[in-house]
Amino acid sequence: MDNNKSTRLANKLFPVKEEYEIDILDIPAEKRKLNTETYDFTVSTIVEYISEKHIDIPMFQRGYVWNRAQASRLIESLIIQCPIPVVYLSQNPDETLSVIDGNQRLTSISLFLNDEFPLTGLATYPELDGFKFSELDPRFQRHIRNRTIRCIVILKDTHPQIKFDVFERLNTGSVKLNPQELRHGIYNGPLIEIIEELSNISQFKKATSTTNDKRMKGEEMILRFFALYDNWQDYQKPMTTYLNNYAENNRFFDQNSLERLEEIFKVNFNKCLELYGEYTFKTFDENKKRLKSNTALFDAQMISMSNINPPMEQLEKLNKEMVLEKLTELLGNEDFYDSLTKGTTDRNTVHKRIIEYTDFLGKILN
Repeated sequence: MDNNKSTRLANKLFPVKEEYEIDILDIPAEKRKLNTETYDFTVSTIVEYISEKHIDIPMFQRGYVWNRAQASRLIESLIIQCPIPVVYLSQNPDETLSVIDGNQRLTSISLFLNDEFPLTGLATYPELDGFKFSELDPRFQRHIRNRTIRCIVILKDTHPQIKFDVFERLNTGSVKLNPQELRHGIYNGPLIEIIEELSNISQFKKATSTTNDKRMKGEEMILRFFALYDNWQDYQKPMTTYLNNYAENNRFFDQNSLERLEEIFKVNFNKCLELYGEYTFKTFDENKKRLKSNTALFDAQMISMSNINPPMEQLEKLNKEMVLEKLTELLGNEDFYDSLTKGTTDRNTVHKRIIEYTDFLGKILN
């Protein structure tokens, strides 16, 4: 049997990714709609799908946070046939499903059916407190397995920007997920994984003031660098959709491309550390005080370094006091400082600070 025929057909029917322009105004009107299907999955099917990775539960910023009493009440709701809120899933290009809304519910059900915790704090059936799933009477087990949960699946042919908009609308937790936290689940894949790994470099955390980063600020900064490095000349606001575009289009980068990106980031980051030391990515006053990490300055320093690409040996020989004095002068320039603090994601502002900083760096090196 020619397995290649199957693979070629699958590649046509289930392509790994599609190229999209994210600007909502560029999306044809007929594509600005949500394409969905509704399924009533049994609990048994859901647990099986999770086990087989057909349903993926991305670890957003908060991951699994329900306590055992909350999870137990959900199981009790299944037993007494109390309606369970709708779960929203996103269909991926490979036909797998990612959870958009319902992470806590599905994780709780999966954990309980895998004997990970006993029931506790039940209100209607306190007699079942202390029982794990395998310890319940088989009739209870069958009853729970056979309960259905309504799932709305956002189909893969829905435009990714429309998907992102829907995810934001469904983002109703007590602490709202920010755009990078959403991307971490929506565009989960090799690119997001390498970004997460790079964001945990201790020197990077120190330079960007993200040592206690609980909202993925560091990850978004690295994604910004990759996106701007790719083609900052074509940057268009808003920054959120610009980064969504890059994350979507490059979600499944191959290993060689990922290794190249990792090397590019590390090389330019280490060069910035060599040149600016403790002032890397920091704004400060004329007395070298009040150091504050600045994302716009991060863009300017990293992209200008990659634009000029000086050898490390040249940077090592530079007079760092001279560099710091010149940088102090630049930050004291009101026009340039405004590009770091006002309208920082406007197209003209992004271009301005990268061009001016590249010119600044070039003069230091000559």
